[in-house]
Amino acid sequence: MNTSHRCCGRTDPREVLRRGLRAADETGVPILFGMRCPEDWPIHEQLAWLRSGDVVTYCFRSTPHCIVEHGRVLPAIREARSRGILFDVGHGRSSFDFGVAEAAVRDEFAPDTISTDLQAGHLGQSPAHDLPLVMSKLRAAGMPEHDVFAAVTSRPAQILNLADEIGLLKVGSRADLTLLRWHDRGTPLVDVNGQQRSGEQWQAVATIHAGRIVPSKESTAALD
Repeated sequence: MNTSHRCCGRTDPREVLRRGLRAADETGVPILFGMRCPEDWPIHEQLAWLRSGDVVTYCFRSTPHCIVEHGRVLPAIREARSRGILFDVGHGRSSFDFGVAEAAVRDEFAPDTISTDLQAGHLGQSPAHDLPLVMSKLRAAGMPEHDVFAAVTSRPAQILNLADEIGLLKVGSRADLTLLRWHDRGTPLVDVNGQQRSGEQWQAVATIHAGRIVPSKESTAALD
């Protein structure tokens, strides 16, 4: 549920959120929330509407809203997390800034989940933001490697109430796996503002869904 100007137009974002929360209550699911700029609607007021288990996405963007000020995470953001609100990366074409991510991680505010805003319209556009690259960017921002992997596996599964089916390796769980290769000297990692970090990164080699290899050029080359 995105309450930005681009998505809401002239519609009152409070009404958009109100209706979204009503639908979420009726279906028993959390919402994924994209914030409005604070000039229109103070961040602490937006977050006050959310329930424990709801997820705020685009958490490491620098504009039009930012969770960091003077190198520290805003008190309203910390208060929301203390109430059970979760925070997601949602890296798209305008929603990931290395400076914000690094400041938040230094301030012990790593994201709960790591995701992308990748869609058909984003393919081939800069900066690249497939999931292995976004994982690499969070590692470059200082997030511990084991937390990076939890944020794309077990943690999302828990949020979706699917922890017994996906996001872990155990007998009886679904055999959904991704094989990654680590590159020490890949191309530089770039955020939406052109800031670069070293090119150490993961790249996908093969995807396995329900025990079956999903055909791709990468998987064919790796498994020959």
